[in-house]
Amino acid sequence: MSTTRVVATGLAVPEGPIALHDGSLIVVEILGGRLSRIEPDGSAHLVAHTGGGPNGAAPGPNKTIYVCNNGGSAWIERDGLRVPIAEAPPDARPGSIQRVDPRTGAVTTLYTEVDGNPLRAPNDLVFDAHGGFWFTDYGKVHARTRDRGAVCYARADGSAITEVIAPLDSPNGIGLSPDERFLYVAETYTGNILRFGIDTPGCVLPATETLLARAAAGRYPDSLAVDGAGNVCVATAGSGGIMVIAADGSTVEYIEVPDPLTSNICFGGADLCTAYVTCGLAGSVLALRWPRPGKALHHAY
Repeated sequence: MSTTRVVATGLAVPEGPIALHDGSLIVVEILGGRLSRIEPDGSAHLVAHTGGGPNGAAPGPNKTIYVCNNGGSAWIERDGLRVPIAEAPPDARPGSIQRVDPRTGAVTTLYTEVDGNPLRAPNDLVFDAHGGFWFTDYGKVHARTRDRGAVCYARADGSAITEVIAPLDSPNGIGLSPDERFLYVAETYTGNILRFGIDTPGCVLPATETLLARAAAGRYPDSLAVDGAGNVCVATAGSGGIMVIAADGSTVEYIEVPDPLTSNICFGGADLCTAYVTCGLAGSVLALRWPRPGKALHHAY
């Protein structure tokens, strides 16, 4: 991997990084049940208590933050580190989509069900140009069973939500192509990176599911971001790193990251050429120079 710097440490399994224009970062801390801001000097402070297990985050309208909350995550202690485990804890809450006002810390729950079914464990989300957002519902893992997951679409104001693609196997990261003609979904357990053609907001074209790429053995796709050239950049756990997939799937490159729980990536800096990578096991965020600008997010501030 190219030269990296450590942006912050001491975080309780960080995920969902958002780079702000003032040089700070917002991240969720999954095992802390909170949303935190990391200042340019590396110091972190509380933005809001979300409870449960905040998993993914994205900037929303009016300088708010939208959070995918999986309801709660279990962990074990190993060599002085808190290691998340897949199985949901007995006290896990239902999953939800939350909206956070970072100025006041107020948390509003927008969605807890879709089409009459409870959300199980929302994981990652991305806003489109039409005022809505796509998100994955990963599902919960139990001692002897595992939920099938789905991709949903919702309005930012809390007025409408629908299940669009189901069933899927452990859908995790989600992103849009720069022209928003395609939706990308990463499945953790299968290793599949899937592409779907988009018809209208919240609708995919029939028979357009394509296997864009499959992660190598020992790599488990987590969350993702898309850069400005259309490359799909997927964080992988297990053998930690970033899987960089060409928009047509023709090439796949791996950038090694020294953390077996590499969980997410976002782009920031004045030129969007700084990649921020969350490392769950170390509880840190790394920064590295990216060879291309990232795809600008809607509602970035």
